[in-house]
Amino acid sequence: MDNLINIKKYGFSEAFLSEIPQDSRLEPARVLSQEKGFYRIITDKGEKLVEVSGKFRFQAALSSEYPAVGDFVLVNWNESGNSAVIESLLPRKSAFIRKATGEPQREQVVAANIDIVFLCMALNNDFNLRRLKRYISIAWDSGAMPVVVLTKSDLCDDLESKLSEVSSVAFGMDILITTSTEENGYTELFPFISEGKTIAFIGSSGVGKSTLINRLLGKEHLKTNGLRSDDKGRHTTTRRELFLLPSGGMVIDTPGMREFGMWDNDTGIEKTFTDIEKLAAQCRFRDCTHTSEPGCAVKKALETGELQTERWQSYQKLKAENDYIEDKESYMIAKGKREKEIAKLIKKMPIKR
Repeated sequence: MDNLINIKKYGFSEAFLSEIPQDSRLEPARVLSQEKGFYRIITDKGEKLVEVSGKFRFQAALSSEYPAVGDFVLVNWNESGNSAVIESLLPRKSAFIRKATGEPQREQVVAANIDIVFLCMALNNDFNLRRLKRYISIAWDSGAMPVVVLTKSDLCDDLESKLSEVSSVAFGMDILITTSTEENGYTELFPFISEGKTIAFIGSSGVGKSTLINRLLGKEHLKTNGLRSDDKGRHTTTRRELFLLPSGGMVIDTPGMREFGMWDNDTGIEKTFTDIEKLAAQCRFRDCTHTSEPGCAVKKALETGELQTERWQSYQKLKAENDYIEDKESYMIAKGKREKEIAKLIKKMPIKR
């Protein structure tokens, strides 16, 4: 790896090197950005704009099998060495995935090989705890370590209250508070940035991702816009892009994604709602629907106040969405069963006169 000076700076490690056949003549590269079928990559020869090969295109059955920002790929240079094509994709150590817009059953890799994902939430009128829960669930499932970043703290009048709300759903996670109005308003991010590590910023438009990245880059590289009158963000990032930071490490900026879909995300849900999963495991029946069955630990916890109704409803909503995406037909059958159980329960309830 001694001759791979540039690629090492961009996170290429022995683990990725071990995935390359010893007799391979292909050269490793990392995808820096993607736009309209072209990929800007970094190799030991420098940056280059390339496409995937015809063979790659023929063998890729799903959109998730195509390169994404952060991926390590193997490229084949032509004889003159002035152009190259992507021949294969090295195994990902992590991947942030969402449903493709307008295509519920088609997964889309947002960014790959991320070490830490910053989940950004603005402390203004756009503050949305349910959205944060969704981000946390998906982040755990990505394979990266999630860190909550609360931005625009200068616009918040009840910081302690908001911090308490976030802490109630971000169990065991680091929670950072930032502001763009102070010179050192973003220094809490520094301990998470080191050479060879890749950081990703995920959050809806207008939360301040581009502003934070500009501070880390030490220059106004990314365009930033103000908020609309309703505190909703305007899209400023138009493509995903990986940047090498002056202090070492890398950062990925992504377009704002307010409507994050779930995709095969049971592991993430389990980590986000460990308390509910533990309660469900204590139910008398394995197939307990937590509606009318005797010996239901979840019902008991709701009655005693051990489990808050709002948290239970959030869990049900995320679980139902994931079940629907995984298997629409099975979801509808299960949904019908639950509705029948609820109807029976209502009939048994005494009528107040």
